[in-house]
Amino acid sequence: MLPHIIYWEPGDLHRYEWGVDGTSALTQPPMVAYAAWETYRRTNDLSFLKEIYPAVYRYYEFLLTKRDPRGNHLSGIINPDESGEDNSPRFDAALNVPADISYEDHLNRRIKLIDANRACNFDAGRCMRNHFWVKDVPFNAILVKNLQILAHMASALEKTEDEYVAALHADLIAKAMREKMFEGGVFWSTTGSEFEKLRVETWAHFAPLFAGLYTPEEAGSLIDRYFADPETFRAPHGIRTVSKRESSYRSDGYWRGPVWMAPHWFIYQGLVAYGFDLEAKEIREMSMNLLSSAGFREYFNPETGEGYGAENFTWGALILDMMES
Repeated sequence: MLPHIIYWEPGDLHRYEWGVDGTSALTQPPMVAYAAWETYRRTNDLSFLKEIYPAVYRYYEFLLTKRDPRGNHLSGIINPDESGEDNSPRFDAALNVPADISYEDHLNRRIKLIDANRACNFDAGRCMRNHFWVKDVPFNAILVKNLQILAHMASALEKTEDEYVAALHADLIAKAMREKMFEGGVFWSTTGSEFEKLRVETWAHFAPLFAGLYTPEEAGSLIDRYFADPETFRAPHGIRTVSKRESSYRSDGYWRGPVWMAPHWFIYQGLVAYGFDLEAKEIREMSMNLLSSAGFREYFNPETGEGYGAENFTWGALILDMMES
């Protein structure tokens, strides 16, 4: 288990004494290589890259082995929180919870998963499939992009074998996503050993743009069907994280509909990569308007622009990266 948090002070939710005191009991979407490469790209500090590379490489080995014990070339998550989208309805079926579940009941259900994970000693191959075992679209799309970048890091450090391994697995995951997740012009997260599709329309449809997994024609159809449609994702104040036509949609429901800056950033990067410059400008301007009117809030009502949750939430700083592009 490689956790996503080492607490400065004793933590609460997801904290688990499992050998390294004061850490979370979760991992999260693997953006480490991206962050490291951006730091190197902006500083040209090769010594920094050399220092962190061994640990970064081992991190991706963990995802490619411990989180893919059957060798299906898709990495699994063992709790909805590992997607970064705690109560997203994308996982309701895998959790066996109703669309109208309260935030508190959803949280309690996820906490029970932590107890199950602990009892399993986080052994995905042995018992995680009995509790919650999802191959998530954004998680794996982010993994593809980061493995591509890991290959660049290995090349810069003249680690030829590592470069080959990282590039190979990026390609294998991309092909597995196409085979197991793609249907009806979009990618769907899956659950279980039979890769049952979790057919809930969420912003996850856009995430593969970030890794270049759609053909240009598929990307164009995606923009027409979802990005531009006010009855699905396009809201007056941003892109909804859940389609408006889903029964689980709530404009103030944390990850069940509101706008979040991290999905905005991923969508923006994908739009730029595919040459959708007008749409990229639109999402950048919507992001700026939200921050200007509501402040650096954790998330936002897509219909009214009202800010919710934590204040001075640092994800808002992603707008600076959007302004650079």
